[in-house]
Amino acid sequence: MSFSLKTRIGALLIDGPRYVYYLTRSRFGSKDAWLLVKNRHQQLEISNDPLGIKCHWSWTSDLYLPSVFPSIGQRLFAKALSTFSFELQTSQINTETTPDVSFIIGHRGSARTQLLLKTIESIAAQQQCIVECIVVEQDSQPVVRKQLPAWVKYVYTPTDDPKMPYSRSWAFNVGAEHANSSCLIFHDNDLLVPRDYAYQTLKLVEKGFDFVNLKRFIFYLCESATQELLNTGRIVPSLKVESIMQNAEGGGSVGACKETYFKIGGFDQRFVGWGGEDNEFWERAQTQSVWPYANLALIHLWHGPQKEKLDIESASTKILYNTLSEQNPIDRIKWLIKNQRRESKNKFSKNMEQN
Repeated sequence: MSFSLKTRIGALLIDGPRYVYYLTRSRFGSKDAWLLVKNRHQQLEISNDPLGIKCHWSWTSDLYLPSVFPSIGQRLFAKALSTFSFELQTSQINTETTPDVSFIIGHRGSARTQLLLKTIESIAAQQQCIVECIVVEQDSQPVVRKQLPAWVKYVYTPTDDPKMPYSRSWAFNVGAEHANSSCLIFHDNDLLVPRDYAYQTLKLVEKGFDFVNLKRFIFYLCESATQELLNTGRIVPSLKVESIMQNAEGGGSVGACKETYFKIGGFDQRFVGWGGEDNEFWERAQTQSVWPYANLALIHLWHGPQKEKLDIESASTKILYNTLSEQNPIDRIKWLIKNQRRESKNKFSKNMEQN
């Protein structure tokens, strides 16, 4: 995207000083100062115990200044890599010990298989707690099973119709049924996480928070940077960043207490196709104890956009979300418990788990 000279000068004069301040100041109280960068007019709320930042606006947004001056985005990415420990691990994990945290990933097709495998390597590198990873493949036939590491729990959910769009909600609900821990992380197949992500989520769930959102920034790598990472297995500051997202809330990756997850009905399986299910889920999550103060950076691997995303305003999932969002979340929970949970239990017996 190109910007006019007037736009560039305006962004530099209005937004530049704030970025310079936070990028050159190592700490802001007890917090890494660079985590406080934001767009003009946006408001942040800070928690100190534990550390975290809450965004006071609806929906996700990309940081504006890095889109005008990509070099700023690269400096932020370098800060993220120096602040948080990102590693990829290919060695096997002991699956005989009861896990503390269960990562649940939905998957379909072969296009994102390499992204899925790198995501799993990121999960394998988690420290200070024992993790398991459950991959729920939702397709007309198995595709990725033989490519997964032996320690990963594989669940196959065959679709009745090969043309059925992917249902993220169904995949997550099935994965939750198979989880062996009481702390769940519902995770996309294209996100790398720092090594303490699972541990920080676990500690908050153990403190009594039912849902946990720790994503302060998501760094979106460009296509060439993603290919370089896949080829080399190295996460380095020179990888080119396309955009930096904030306020992802229930999207991408979110932690949950397993008991409370089912208490609010899980994800709504009426969402078939791209979008809406994470926003609707997060609205119901607000009826419980939520930790919304984000403090971590995640890395998003590039892939082509879903065609449904390009026409989201007319998509059935968008229409469904708009309809449901007008209803009381408590009433939506009651409906899901009465209808969807009964249906899910019947389907559960048909799913095939293969280690």
